[in-house]
Amino acid sequence: MRIHHLNCVTMCPPGGQWMDGRKHAKGLPASLVCHCLLLETERGLVLVDTGFGLNDVREPRPRLSGVFLGLNRPQLHEEMTAIRQVERLGFKPGDVRHIVLTHLDFDHAGGLDDFPGADVHVMLDEVEAAAAQRTWLDRQRFRPRQWRTQPHWVTYPMPFGGERWFGFEAVRDLKGLPPEILMVPLVGHTLGHAGVAIRQPDGWLLHAGDAYFHHEEMNPDHPMCTPGLWAYQELMQKDGRMRKLNQERLRELVRLHDRDVQVFCAHDATEFERMEEDSRADEPHALRGLGSMRDAEPTPPLIH
Repeated sequence: MRIHHLNCVTMCPPGGQWMDGRKHAKGLPASLVCHCLLLETERGLVLVDTGFGLNDVREPRPRLSGVFLGLNRPQLHEEMTAIRQVERLGFKPGDVRHIVLTHLDFDHAGGLDDFPGADVHVMLDEVEAAAAQRTWLDRQRFRPRQWRTQPHWVTYPMPFGGERWFGFEAVRDLKGLPPEILMVPLVGHTLGHAGVAIRQPDGWLLHAGDAYFHHEEMNPDHPMCTPGLWAYQELMQKDGRMRKLNQERLRELVRLHDRDVQVFCAHDATEFERMEEDSRADEPHALRGLGSMRDAEPTPPLIH
């Protein structure tokens, strides 16, 4: 299985290193990626999350919340969308047969419309909680205008019992997908949030979605988070107790199985750059850096 790491739109919230922990020239915004995966499998292409999509770029309002457009300031460039990166890799959009979602936040599900024939795999609790739109914040983060492919969604209840994955509950046998791809519930950021585990010949990758936001949160001995990302996680969490518990479990996974499992999250630019560079080392020069941080230049927020 070949894996491509895609950054499907960079977000540039204010705060600089107080947000992302990276050194910036004074006054520059932070850089948060939308780290998605494109998997080449024997059953077609599989996307793990979609980032922002073409319709988000072309009509950010009303598809996206004005609050989050102003707060996160995404660089809405068409060439950064998953569909354009899939095409630049030499594939057709219809080659994407499956999309596995960590959760339904606007910056993870925006590209669903660009792959109308793909089956979308998502936790049942996530769909029910997102559709309920119970709070003002829910209505800002979960955007039904991005869900036109809902007839193609395949939902999974929370697993109880059965074979565990490194001590975690896991959803196995995803419909139509190879057995090397699992969903690992990591509730907290949202009520149906899940990581996506992918088995490779030399070990596992775990895309932990928004279970954490900064790579130093996975330091098993001295975990830390920037003030800005700490505050953002507190704002966005649906179950704070479970979010913190699952972060502790992920740190223990790193402590005990760092040789077997590589854990990364959706928005940390340092993690993305490292993994993107490693994965593209053997690719032709023309294909390197697709959707990379090197392609991104801060732009003003697009609020219409």
